Amino acid sequence: MAIRLVTYEHSETLPQLPGKNVFHSVGLFRILERTSGYTPFMLVAFDGDRPIGKLLCVIRKSWFIRECVIYDTGEYFDTDIKHDLIFDELLSYFTARNKDNFFLIEFRNLTEPLFGYRYFRKNGYFPIKRLRVINSIHHTTLDKWMGASRKRQIQQALKNGAVMGVAENKQQVQGLFRMLKNYYSSKVFKYFPGVDFFTSLLELGEEYGEMGKIFTVSYNGKIIGGSCCLFSDDTAFLLFSGGMRKSYPSLYPGVLAVWNAMLYSREKGYSHFEFIDAGLPFKKYGYRDFILRFGGKQLSTRRWYRLKWKWLNRIMEKIYV
Repeated sequence: MAIRLVTYEHSETLPQLPGKNVFHSVGLFRILERTSGYTPFMLVAFDGDRPIGKLLCVIRKSWFIRECVIYDTGEYFDTDIKHDLIFDELLSYFTARNKDNFFLIEFRNLTEPLFGYRYFRKNGYFPIKRLRVINSIHHTTLDKWMGASRKRQIQQALKNGAVMGVAENKQQVQGLFRMLKNYYSSKVFKYFPGVDFFTSLLELGEEYGEMGKIFTVSYNGKIIGGSCCLFSDDTAFLLFSGGMRKSYPSLYPGVLAVWNAMLYSREKGYSHFEFIDAGLPFKKYGYRDFILRFGGKQLSTRRWYRLKWKWLNRIMEKIYV
């Protein structure tokens, strides 16, 4: 039977869909609908009337640039049709309809780096190598592979009065958002969403079985650090984190922001903790050095890109392929 593809631009029109991947979930679709600057849509593949795959696509608008970002390569369900063939249909359909609509299309954070390779190439995408950092957090001793200096920083911060917590109301979320927005404003290549992303996660997160959490680090009642995670299957994904390290150097708020999220994730039974972006494979990269000190492993992956203009796409392909 031929695969039937349907595009859904509003979450309320979606049919009942199975799945565990948060990056292609109805819950994330609803959160992004509420977030200014974001326009999500879902591609669903059907075998007859039965859904066999889905792909959540996210349009981001920044100034005059429109780009479309997809995390991983979709989610697929029990079917006799091979998953890569379903992906081929989804990718070809998506690219044909949108190749001229966005300055950039990006597939990022691929769980399987080689999945769909020939279909990406067939549709004019080029790959760029990236790195992932993943911590195993199901061990009895969470800091088993953590460096001694990182352990001392955590102990000293807690001894000096820093308090780790979970955001429980909009006031806490807004306080953390202001701090993180200031932190990310200096990160030229980091995209930071509006406050409505975080408030929507607070409001809708529990509705879909604890889809994510927002963590805080405070001192004398003031939020000085924090982080935001999404949970998918057995993995916690760190989306954003930061702290006022220059104002509170002895409290290591950036370190506690990550440690707080790792502790919570382990207590809730998650097996792995992944940093959503470990950067390009340069020898020196400060953020990657920072997260590796929590004891995780560095793995190679890739992202796939397609630019609107063919001539620019060909130039980038020659550089990176």
